[in-house]
Amino acid sequence: MSNPFIDHRIYTIKPRGMAEFIDIFDRLAMPIQLKYLGAPVGFYMSDIGALNQVVHLWGYESIADYDQRRTARDNDPEWPAYLQASAHLIVAQESRIIKRVEFKSLSPAVR
Repeated sequence: MSNPFIDHRIYTIKPRGMAEFIDIFDRLAMPIQLKYLGAPVGFYMSDIGALNQVVHLWGYESIADYDQRRTARDNDPEWPAYLQASAHLIVAQESRIIKRVEFKSLSPAVR
């Protein structure tokens, strides 16, 4: 079973700031995220409903794995550059850990 725990993050971005946020995230955060967290499970922008939101999902094997990898990322000397560059664009943040539900009725390919 891969990535049974998902860090589900929602960032609300300042109106008309999405393109700048995506550029900053891509240049400054993504290389560091990939180094410590691996590829995201998904990365999305809202289109209908609450606007100006970015949703990103990162998978972990356990809460300990989450803590270890995020601590390593936070200690990277390049991480503060992303935090500083994006601070003026982030209006609100939500984060939750969600856990996969295993249904016996679903084939392994669907899980």
